[in-house]
Amino acid sequence: MIAKIINGIKIAKKIQKKLKKKILLRKKNKLIIPGLAVVLIGNDPSSKIYVKNKKIACNKIGIISKIYHLNDQITEKKIIKKIKKLNQNKKIHGILVQLPLPKKINTLNILKKISYKKDVDGFHPLNTGLLCQRKPNLRACTPLGIITLLRKYKIRLKGMHALVIGASNIVGRPMMLEFLLEGCTTTITHRFTKNIYKYIKNADLIVIAIGKAKFLKGEWIKKGAIIIDVGINKLKNGKIVGDVDFDSIYKKASYITPVPGGVGPMTVISLLKNTIFACEKYYDKNS
Repeated sequence: MIAKIINGIKIAKKIQKKLKKKILLRKKNKLIIPGLAVVLIGNDPSSKIYVKNKKIACNKIGIISKIYHLNDQITEKKIIKKIKKLNQNKKIHGILVQLPLPKKINTLNILKKISYKKDVDGFHPLNTGLLCQRKPNLRACTPLGIITLLRKYKIRLKGMHALVIGASNIVGRPMMLEFLLEGCTTTITHRFTKNIYKYIKNADLIVIAIGKAKFLKGEWIKKGAIIIDVGINKLKNGKIVGDVDFDSIYKKASYITPVPGGVGPMTVISLLKNTIFACEKYYDKNS
């Protein structure tokens, strides 16, 4: 068996065209244009690249984007003050704080201060709680992008045994909730899980996000399993690879996402969708 490649770039471009038309229609109808504020703290090279890419993506479809670059010596109190101002800004409909934050900053304290109406990253406790209660509102971008990909490839999830490897608040935990919403029997593993291989070999669908290059091997998985690789790892030779040993998995899986070009573009497109959604739901009535 040779796996089909799930092309995130291709799907993201199709969605991008639809979102651009939606923004153009809003302009034509004299509706407010969605605005996204991105708060970047410090000078982490990867974070700066991610923020730059998000701005480029916004520009391509017509979302207004503002970057607020704060130095890494800023206090938590001042960050919260900036977020409160953005919450009150009527031209801003989505707020994203680029993670990870400097170690001295309490991430949850910061995320809680973003208005749940502008929480386009889907990390606010209220939005996470709504997903848990099967009433999804603004949803975490990477899990939402993965669900979108699977739907676009017409993969029926109901009844599948879905395994999530990695229990982060950004990917693993919301991904588990998304799969439950889709009718999957869901297992989530983490660093304390014993004998992880017994869960891997029984899974119909695996999402892995642990930051370990080429961790998941083809010999461990069930034949025909669907493999979604969220990992992004840079090898010593400069090559970017995922958490999946692509060459061995490719010969045994039914579908697989490449790295790069799989989940990444869908995460960004989900952010744009969330920004437009927030604007339509919470601000059109007041425009």
